[in-house]
Amino acid sequence: MSIPVREIRARYSADTITVYQAYPPEIALPAVAAGRLVAPFRRERMTWIKPSFRWMMYRCGWATKRGQEHVLSIDITREGFEWALARACLSHYDRGLHGDRAAWSRHLRTSPVRVQWDPERTLHLGALPYRSLQVGLSGEAVARYVDDWTVSVTDITPTVHRVRDLVRAADLRAATEHLPVERSYPLPTQVAAHLGASG
Repeated sequence: MSIPVREIRARYSADTITVYQAYPPEIALPAVAAGRLVAPFRRERMTWIKPSFRWMMYRCGWATKRGQEHVLSIDITREGFEWALARACLSHYDRGLHGDRAAWSRHLRTSPVRVQWDPERTLHLGALPYRSLQVGLSGEAVARYVDDWTVSVTDITPTVHRVRDLVRAADLRAATEHLPVERSYPLPTQVAAHLGASG
């Protein structure tokens, strides 16, 4: 079965979807204790959430990059996630989706949410021929994410290290067994269209 080029694949339930972020301990540990992001997390900055576990591993280098030593699994409401996507603007101009470059630029400046489609990754973190979504939240969207959408925050760094060690030992079957089960996320038709999703 072929995989759509642009598709959100995620771990989700009837009410929540799991996204991932990586932070240094001074941000991650208070967030786990509070059940949401708290100071010194800065709401004034854009924060990027990733539904794809493997893309998060690529971004943080299996929790080895400076400032990304702890990987957080954050369950947020699907209602909030879809609110964000409905108000999102692609981070790059797409002639097939935008009337013209000026219209896209205006939308980008005013939207509290940015999205981009980046190559999904293998367990060896190589690029795959299909893409996963990243969602950048700013302004009102960050406040809603922290205050209203977040259901739980879990530090999954030990699991990340375990999967990394299994990959390094070339035991990909065992590594795969530790991965979260990600399924195609059903987007409302109108939202899928304006994000340029193909699945």
